[in-house]
Amino acid sequence: MTVGERHDQTLKLLGDRGEVSVAGLSRSLAVSEMTIRRDLEALERQGLLRRVHGGAISAVSRGYEPPFGVRAGRSTDAKARIGARAASLVAQGEALILDVGTTALELARELADRAGLTVLTPSFRAAELLAHNPDLRVIVTGGILRTGELSFVGDLAERAFSDLHCDVVYLGAGGVDATVGVTEFNLDDARVKRAAVASARRCVVLADSSKLGRVAVASVCPVDRIDVLITDDGAPAETLERLRERDVEVLVA
Repeated sequence: MTVGERHDQTLKLLGDRGEVSVAGLSRSLAVSEMTIRRDLEALERQGLLRRVHGGAISAVSRGYEPPFGVRAGRSTDAKARIGARAASLVAQGEALILDVGTTALELARELADRAGLTVLTPSFRAAELLAHNPDLRVIVTGGILRTGELSFVGDLAERAFSDLHCDVVYLGAGGVDATVGVTEFNLDDARVKRAAVASARRCVVLADSSKLGRVAVASVCPVDRIDVLITDDGAPAETLERLRERDVEVLVA
């Protein structure tokens, strides 16, 4: 297990329980308590937890969005698998919306050499990946460019979706909960995502297992608007079953 994987697992356990112990993490992750203490120190420096005697408690609020660079280094294998599985669903001639975020960007990589697609995106990063291919029609929403994220937000971004009608939206998420639905950390991004969902016939949510059961500050769409969820094999079985009970098709990459 790499340091990044250990950090991911620590944060996942912390998200599930609200607090973790050094001894418990040492047993769960099969490393020494000294290694766990170093991990907790590193995560505390990033503002992701607060150390207490014998362990740590969560310092992450529902409004906290980890920086893009931090998210890009987490669960990279799982996100790549999710992107590949999502690409297998994309049909020739489809008009699709490609959302912002690190997992949606993996789908963009998979589509970079495809042909005959119309791709509407509020993601500068995704558009840059796709722009070299003359066999793709790439439409960028425009709007205000968020520093760091390089996502377009604001009235111009939202208005782009009201003028277009797409087959499917491939939607990223800050959290996916079987009761609350899809949520996002940033209020401006959430508004753009809501506009994207409203303009598409189908909604495919791309979310690695760390997002499941999590609720962020801003609502994007309810569970009954999700047609398909693509996640990885670390997803809690109970959460997946609850989503299936809500008529969500769950695909595990």
